[in-house]
Amino acid sequence: MSSNQDIDVLVLGGAGVDTIVYVPALPLPLADSYMIRPGIQTRAGQTGDFVALGLHALGLRTHHLDMIGDDPEGDLVRTLHREHGIPLTEVKQPAGTKRAVNLVSPDGRRLSLYDATRGDDTDRLPDETVTALASRSRHAHVSITQPCAHTLPTLRSAGVTVSTDLHDWDGENPYHATFAHAADIVFVSAASLGDPERTMRDIVAKGRAREVIATAGSAGAYLLADDQLTHIPPITPPSPVVDSNGAGDAFAAGYLFGRLTGEPPRTSALLGAVAGAHACTVPSTRTNPIDRETLLTRAAPLRSTP
Repeated sequence: MSSNQDIDVLVLGGAGVDTIVYVPALPLPLADSYMIRPGIQTRAGQTGDFVALGLHALGLRTHHLDMIGDDPEGDLVRTLHREHGIPLTEVKQPAGTKRAVNLVSPDGRRLSLYDATRGDDTDRLPDETVTALASRSRHAHVSITQPCAHTLPTLRSAGVTVSTDLHDWDGENPYHATFAHAADIVFVSAASLGDPERTMRDIVAKGRAREVIATAGSAGAYLLADDQLTHIPPITPPSPVVDSNGAGDAFAAGYLFGRLTGEPPRTSALLGAVAGAHACTVPSTRTNPIDRETLLTRAAPLRSTP
């Protein structure tokens, strides 16, 4: 490790605020009104925030960079990072901080409604800022938000390894493909993939990826590394599932923790699965990422599993 690398993971993008609404069912039947319990709560935390929180809780030196508005939502994001001790470099977002509404069903499933007015195609993270932070970093995790698409060549020029999460990509949308083909490690949900293995191998064939992980919820996950496809079994959560929000981000954090501490891909995927299972037991209205000791303790019995 270079002496000037004081950041283990630079997280780019994905800062924002969610309003959490627990609904009686998904899809939500049409009605004039619903009484919502335990209530409606707005809190900081979108995909980049959750990855940063997860990595920080696992002891990795984490820095977050994104565009944030000078608004109450931005204040929530700033407070979240300050309270958890995660350095945040913010670039002014004139359109305001990203926000969304998450509908969460009793079985933990989620439907997210994103405000598309919070930014446009002209949004940019300054090259000089990206270069300066990347030069101090061992790795960069890039959210698939618009400003981050323009950072990919800069990160490559800086010589930093890159990961990204394509979320529920359908395997076809060219916007996601830009990220998929520029990253060394690619995470994707299998939810919208008709043939996950075909998509995973296509990512490797067309891009730089050496590892592709497709998460599949209760079916576990699939890891493609060294041309070998491996099924990662589902992990039973330590307590009842209440909310799947942030589970994919927790998986990514657990996996990156494994790789950056010298673990092979399969072991890293097991660590990701344990972290994701933990996240499913935490309500969206709380912030409680798994810590390093708990992660390693829960993963220990799984390391020798074929």
